[in-house]
Amino acid sequence: MEILQNLDPLLRTFWYIAIPVSLFFIIQTIMTFVGGGDTGDISADIDGDVGFGNSLGDLFSLRSLINFLLGFSWGGIALFSVISNKSMLITVAALIGLGFVIIFFLILQQLFKLAKDGSFKMEDALNKTGEVYLTIPAHRDGKGKVLISVGGSVRELDAMTDGLESLYNTTAVKVVKIENNILIVEKI
Repeated sequence: MEILQNLDPLLRTFWYIAIPVSLFFIIQTIMTFVGGGDTGDISADIDGDVGFGNSLGDLFSLRSLINFLLGFSWGGIALFSVISNKSMLITVAALIGLGFVIIFFLILQQLFKLAKDGSFKMEDALNKTGEVYLTIPAHRDGKGKVLISVGGSVRELDAMTDGLESLYNTTAVKVVKIENNILIVEKI
């Protein structure tokens, strides 16, 4: 790399960081999209909401280090002729690198949200309100059906009541129990 030998030592350092880190980043990105093994830091079993506390390990990972060095080195190269004070240049380049890490972290959080399990669980209907779709006989003398919105989708589920009266079409109900995958509802 004879071309780099004639450069200012700080600029040469930025280039020595930028070239291998950029190559590593490109290989890492290709492997992620082609499916060449693990995506790096994303785990497949994710429970609940992801916040800064849940994925703090992702903030301090190899991928985050690569993103920091990428932003730091290319920021330093881009601003070398603009900022003449070398300590200020290093500070601004470090801030750019930190910005790269934060942007990566925010993107990772959005990816975690996409990995949320959207499958229906009967327990999710507990304490929800809905309306009768097919008449529900009184005293558990038979099953009817209710329409209940759970997880953003409306479900038609079997229901019974312990009430003294039958519940007819469009009656508002609340789920009070679940027994053997049958909702036990009461009139609201």
